[in-house]
Amino acid sequence: MIGIVNYGAGNIFSLTAALERLNLSYGMINTETDFDLYDRIIIPGVGHAGTAMQKLRDTGLVSKIKSLTKPVLGICVGMQLLTNYSEEGNSLMLEIIPVQTLRFEEEICKKVPHMGWNQIYPNKDCPLFKNILPASYFYFVHSYFIEFNSKFTSAYCNYGIKFSASIQKNNFYGVQFHPEKSGEAGEMLLKNFAHL
Repeated sequence: MIGIVNYGAGNIFSLTAALERLNLSYGMINTETDFDLYDRIIIPGVGHAGTAMQKLRDTGLVSKIKSLTKPVLGICVGMQLLTNYSEEGNSLMLEIIPVQTLRFEEEICKKVPHMGWNQIYPNKDCPLFKNILPASYFYFVHSYFIEFNSKFTSAYCNYGIKFSASIQKNNFYGVQFHPEKSGEAGEMLLKNFAHL
């Protein structure tokens, strides 16, 4: 069963609608003890990373999240929260995966934010991308990106520069795109996560 961290900075509706379409059971995590009810955890997120991190701190759930050993998936800003630092709000993040979240430079990229469908190129070893073809399209909406890092990048995307579309360290996974808005490929990714 999947627990969704409910900290006031996530697009919960589209995520829960996707989980319902896939017949995946889920519930909301509001307190530290709620984590014990679930075997998979999703940290959603939209908007401003610095604000989202502050909202997460306000819940008192940060130390519990950092200590988790069950699979955790951060989506969009939820993925950025897993990094060390974000230029958005000049904020320290959860410091789980030692990479940084940086702003796209408009002179390098066609347009900021990066919005719409783009291809990703996954690492064959990452279980999130099982049965997902290389160069599949996923849906993105973001102005900040996570730097490419050969150790932690599990899929990359090109938008003027090569950046991390997905990252992984141990049981922590993150995707910059929105799987819940990415059609069949996104649904496959959510199913893969549910069965890690």
